[in-house]
Amino acid sequence: MANQTRQLGQLLLEEGKVTPEQLESAVAEQRRVGHSLGRVLVELGILTEQSLVATLAHQIGLPFVDLADHAIDPTAAAKLPLAMARRHSALPIGYDGDRLVVAFSDPGNVFAVDDVRAVTGMELRPVVATKADVAAAIERLNRTDDTVGEIVASAADEAASSEDLATITRIVEDAPIVKLVNLLIQQAVQDRASDIHIEPQERELRVRYRVDGVLHEVMRPPRTIQAGVISRLKIMADLDIAERRVPQDGRVALTVAGKSVDLRVATLPTVYGEKVVMRILDKSAVLLTLPELGFSPENFERYQAAARKPYGMVLVTGPTGSGKSTTLYATLNSVNDADRNIVTIEDPVEYRLGGVNQVQVNVKAGLTFAAALRSILRCDPDIVLIGEIRDPETARIAVESALTGHLVLATLHTNDAPSAATRLTEMGLEPFLVASAVDCVLAQRLARRLCDKCREPYRPTEEALAEAGWPAGESGGEPPKLYRAVGCTACGKTGYRGRLALHEVMTVTEEIERRCVERRSSNEIAELARAGGMSTLRQDGLAKAVLGDTSVEEVMRVVV
Repeated sequence: MANQTRQLGQLLLEEGKVTPEQLESAVAEQRRVGHSLGRVLVELGILTEQSLVATLAHQIGLPFVDLADHAIDPTAAAKLPLAMARRHSALPIGYDGDRLVVAFSDPGNVFAVDDVRAVTGMELRPVVATKADVAAAIERLNRTDDTVGEIVASAADEAASSEDLATITRIVEDAPIVKLVNLLIQQAVQDRASDIHIEPQERELRVRYRVDGVLHEVMRPPRTIQAGVISRLKIMADLDIAERRVPQDGRVALTVAGKSVDLRVATLPTVYGEKVVMRILDKSAVLLTLPELGFSPENFERYQAAARKPYGMVLVTGPTGSGKSTTLYATLNSVNDADRNIVTIEDPVEYRLGGVNQVQVNVKAGLTFAAALRSILRCDPDIVLIGEIRDPETARIAVESALTGHLVLATLHTNDAPSAATRLTEMGLEPFLVASAVDCVLAQRLARRLCDKCREPYRPTEEALAEAGWPAGESGGEPPKLYRAVGCTACGKTGYRGRLALHEVMTVTEEIERRCVERRSSNEIAELARAGGMSTLRQDGLAKAVLGDTSVEEVMRVVV
């Protein structure tokens, strides 16, 4: 016992979790009360249970898993009956090749390990988790199983008449349907999903979450509950449940696990029924500042200088889902002062910003981007944000606004920064107006961030560097150290956790203005911008790959 105490104490000191003074007082208390050193450290408030269990796992050579922040594979969890999971405080959480990854709160209990191996019929790879985390995860899974089971049972009787509106309304008001929909949303927020896809298939209802830009299937309940689930979501979003032939969109405001989130709900009629997509808008994203967006120092300096000018146009370009809105909101946060009048025109208004006048496009009422923009300019704005420049009239008013003393922030759909000028010219604007109005163009993409718990360093071959478009001669003879995705329990075996932005910032100089006026191609403008120090999207991505933030494969996936 004394030897184990010394080993644990020494390990805690090496990891910097306790000071020598704290360890000495804990050992004295242990001698007085007779409890284990770990329990004494937790009771004295020196260590949390999670921190202690992580160290104990290290002591016995097993990995520690934080189940509160880990995606549990439901197919793996189903291998072990919940009653046995509770009895042994053990839960299967995923797979490692042919082995079942099982979280134990006490991996030293050989009887529990043998029981789990016998029941599952698989070889195990034990990991360690706190007893409280294992119990909470088991209860979450139990609630899921019970809820789905209740819904399937209750919906089966109604399946034959599920097209009847009165029947659907009755099903929607049943507790199981409400529980399932709440559970889907709660689980999506917990898994850091950006979108929930609910897709009717021929025989089942497919549910998928988009996590870090990639879709993952999470559930395939039977089709009998389709009408109830979709109608429940339509009621929450204040949509017409009787109308199934045309697309609809709405919004839901919720508080999930103490976090305030908005859901943007869109329906789309398909051959098997209405597909529903819910975009999860985390309101904490509104609080981001420019330094938190992951700019390189050079790109940050260029972009911030343009955003702080009293007038001119700053364009953010990229495909749908590339984080343009988040960047523009962060830009507004950096210039949102009491002495400035900021007005936005958006479709839709994704986030509510304090101190900012936000206008929602309403095409049916005649409130288009162009019509709203004309009215906004009569309201004495200092800064105008345009959700998207999508037609020549909006583009013309935006350019004229930038030339008459307003700072205009807008998004535009182009593949890179140099293409923005030619895109506006193609909309019918005079090249000299575009050249004079646009101060800066930011192109961006979102790439997945490598999991810092399992990323693996390696030296790439010259062929791999050439394929990735690595600048010739920059490796200096020896290939640079890069990192690749491996996959662990913390990242759900994907190798990635979270996302980061890749940026391309083009400042419009006099030389670029001249090329725009001469109607030169975007390739010539890009060549001139690169000569002036602009890093392309790929170069920025490769620089972040060297830092270990992402992988070369991920950069090649998101950047042409």
